[in-house]
Amino acid sequence: MENSHSASYAAAGVDVTAGYEAVKRMKPMVESTYIPGVLGTLGGFGGMFAPDLAGMKKPVLISGTDGVGTKIRLAQLLDRHNTIGIDCVAMCVNDIICGGGIPLFFLDYIACGKNDPERIAQIVEGVAEGCRQAQCALVGGETAEHPGLMPEEDYDLAGFAVGIADQEKIIDGKRLAAGDALIGLASTGVHSNGFSLVRKVLDVEHADLTAPVAELGGKGLGETLLTPTRIYVRAVKALLAAGVDIHAISHITGGGFYENVPRMMTDGLTARIRLDTFSRPAIFDLIQKRGDIPQRDMYNTFNMGIGMILALPAAQAEQALALLKETGETAWQIGEVVPGEDGVELI
Repeated sequence: MENSHSASYAAAGVDVTAGYEAVKRMKPMVESTYIPGVLGTLGGFGGMFAPDLAGMKKPVLISGTDGVGTKIRLAQLLDRHNTIGIDCVAMCVNDIICGGGIPLFFLDYIACGKNDPERIAQIVEGVAEGCRQAQCALVGGETAEHPGLMPEEDYDLAGFAVGIADQEKIIDGKRLAAGDALIGLASTGVHSNGFSLVRKVLDVEHADLTAPVAELGGKGLGETLLTPTRIYVRAVKALLAAGVDIHAISHITGGGFYENVPRMMTDGLTARIRLDTFSRPAIFDLIQKRGDIPQRDMYNTFNMGIGMILALPAAQAEQALALLKETGETAWQIGEVVPGEDGVELI
């Protein structure tokens, strides 16, 4: 690509050589995510993956796509771009695991006002780390300069993931039953949802993001808010491998409990969740206090300390909690499935 340069295109605001430099920097990070099944290497027109279908009766592909949302503004204000990619991967692969799918590969898309190779490499560093945590491969992506459409320092990040499951093992809630236990997996904080409200309430544009905050145990507001989304793929895979019969899973994202928990329920069943059974990170208390936000709105916007909820037979609850602890997760039995039509009931 040494001979590829367009002075006219560069004068219009797009420097193709900066793109080549970004690819050069990110290539080792991308290749560090490769797992069996990856074909080729970075630089082709399409990422290729040959899945291992051994033992599967009827393979089903499960896909997920998402972005990071306005949490990106925190990364820009702090000029710290190497974790935001973890959030992007998490938003996609955590959705895939809800259906019992094992993530195979991921692709990212970065739109920017001006291609800064160092910053792009930092973003992809986070994406690669997210893929390693999810045990899937980063097989490709795209970086696009949008001069005149976006300010030079601005960028957005989105992604797309594909996973696979045997059709007979798909987790779809059809076996949910009254009496099933609800297991909540701890979040790392706000994750990547509700940041339009967070930024307004905490006035992040004008706040000192690095100053210690007493309510946060002395941590800075920026560090706390930029903490990456927890990826739950390994934990759920460990439960499935141990024979835990997971009936349904909900990824608690935008819309909080009231929007996401009913998505795992079936007609005639409700998730009864006891709020005193799990820890609520201090950042949520700070947000609620500063914004004078009603309790219901908090649970209808944020994860409130629970990033994922599993429904499984009550007889397997203790086994599941022990396995989750072994995988490094903090988890609690937070309620049970009961007859009802509301989908979720917080008590």
